[in-house]
Amino acid sequence: MTEPADAGPWTIERVELRRIAMPLVAPFRTSFGSQTERDILLVRVELADAGGTSSDTVEGWGECVALSEPSYSPEYVDGAQHVIVHHLLPRLAAAGPIEAADVAPALAKLHGHPMAKAALEMAVLDAQLRATGQSFAAFLGAERTHIPSGVSVGIHDRTDDLLAAVQGYIDDGYVRIKHKIEPGSDIEQVAAVRELIGPDTPFQVDANTAYRRTDGEHLRRLDEFDLLLIEQPLPEDDIIGHARLAAEVDTPICLDESLVSAAGTADAIELGACEIANIKPGRVGGYLEAVRIHDLCLAQGVPVWCGGMLETGIGRAANAALAALPGFTLPGDISASTRFYARDIVTDPITIEDGHVAVPTTPGLGFDLDRSYLDQVTTSRLEIDRRGTVTNL
Repeated sequence: MTEPADAGPWTIERVELRRIAMPLVAPFRTSFGSQTERDILLVRVELADAGGTSSDTVEGWGECVALSEPSYSPEYVDGAQHVIVHHLLPRLAAAGPIEAADVAPALAKLHGHPMAKAALEMAVLDAQLRATGQSFAAFLGAERTHIPSGVSVGIHDRTDDLLAAVQGYIDDGYVRIKHKIEPGSDIEQVAAVRELIGPDTPFQVDANTAYRRTDGEHLRRLDEFDLLLIEQPLPEDDIIGHARLAAEVDTPICLDESLVSAAGTADAIELGACEIANIKPGRVGGYLEAVRIHDLCLAQGVPVWCGGMLETGIGRAANAALAALPGFTLPGDISASTRFYARDIVTDPITIEDGHVAVPTTPGLGFDLDRSYLDQVTTSRLEIDRRGTVTNL
């Protein structure tokens, strides 16, 4: 990463927490449930230059990827909003003038809540980069201008419906298919998808912790389909189980939910549990920790890819810049905005062309808000000023 241009450190003048309701174009089902609408927490910060070089404030936006229920992880949207108001923001205020790199250390003594912490760091980083006129891609040291786009396909009860969905995504130009699986919806459907897309299209499956150690023989049946990887087959805390499974099957084991920090990722790699890493910034506490995991994996020769959490154009733009780093050698889940939303809250939603997504180059994280539509989908707003006063807007 490069150092931002001269400006800052910054004081946080005010923070807005905005909840929005974003309907999905189709239900998205995984092994832990089905979503038809996303309840999303957005974080807006206003920063003032503590160095006194400017009297203006600059705003930045972050997106919290927590779900409505604590199913994917212990975090959930209501809890994330509560912990930001009552714990994270007071701790940041007490830290004095900050830059984005100071957010995680300032919050380190507060255990857990990586998605809430990531949203705050993301908003500060967006504001900081906008103030200095630097793109997120340039800040990270991105090496590509376009990245390959994969798509995540949810669980379907009917194989015919699954195949119709997959064919549609192939027609849209996606270069990699990821299929969600669970016991009872796995081998036969995976075989059908592989037959449909042929042997040359990259194909992987994601179990979202749906299997147990005793399922090794069953999961070994997936080897015949020449998959890129099996993602998170076992519970997130079963690192030893993943290591044993990796020795039992030929298909590489990829970890998702299990990876929550660079230190934990290093342990999983050393134990042989993580042959491929799915890096999700929200899950690991922010983009700066995500970069540290990328650097670790690159040094260890472990391939990585960028997973998705059904982000709006805010998180999707930032993910595209992250995935342009050299260690991201596998197509990620950075699909077109229209994969999940009929209309996005940004004016320049992510699209795919020839199977690839352009890496944003504008200052900040790489998006401009469609403020009219943002207001339409807003369900609540809170503002917290520098004294900690909370106001319903």
